[in-house]
Amino acid sequence: MSKPVQKRSQATRAKLIEAAEKAIASKGYGAMRVEDVVQEAGVAKGTFFAHFQDKDVLMDLLIGQEIETYLDAFEEMAPPDSVDELVKRLMPLMNFMSSERYVFDVILRHSGAAAKEEIGPIARTFEHQVVIFIRWLTEKPFRKDVSPLILAEGIQAFAVQCIGLQFCAINREEPMHSRLTHYLNAWLSF
Repeated sequence: MSKPVQKRSQATRAKLIEAAEKAIASKGYGAMRVEDVVQEAGVAKGTFFAHFQDKDVLMDLLIGQEIETYLDAFEEMAPPDSVDELVKRLMPLMNFMSSERYVFDVILRHSGAAAKEEIGPIARTFEHQVVIFIRWLTEKPFRKDVSPLILAEGIQAFAVQCIGLQFCAINREEPMHSRLTHYLNAWLSF
């Protein structure tokens, strides 16, 4: 008897996610409201909260899924041969992460850096990034005097710093790719 309820619950959750994706496509992440989602899904507001604690939890899921699509593509690529190639690969992901201030704020809150006890989809993407970066760093001509884990975490830190500076009026004159190239040349070169 619990199977039909579970299936119905899964279908409702999928309907809510699909409705949220439609609202995001038309309004953006930050402007999407819970009211938009429940109206599109044709469910009560309480149903939304039965599936998601709040909008932030839904955004963790949706933004995390979007980041994973970039990481899945990275998995298929051969390791980059240079810092310039590495930066070129990272730019589509960084452009998504900086597409809205709200998106970047959610990413920061859910990345694991904010000492959250629960590991969610966005935090898992940061772990996934490190695994990919380690493979890239060990297979290609980047510095070998520092652990690949430390180098990979540095790439993440510099990328987040570059995105953050894009939202800072005093520092946004230099494009992200240029700033990241400077950082990573210093960080990864022999």
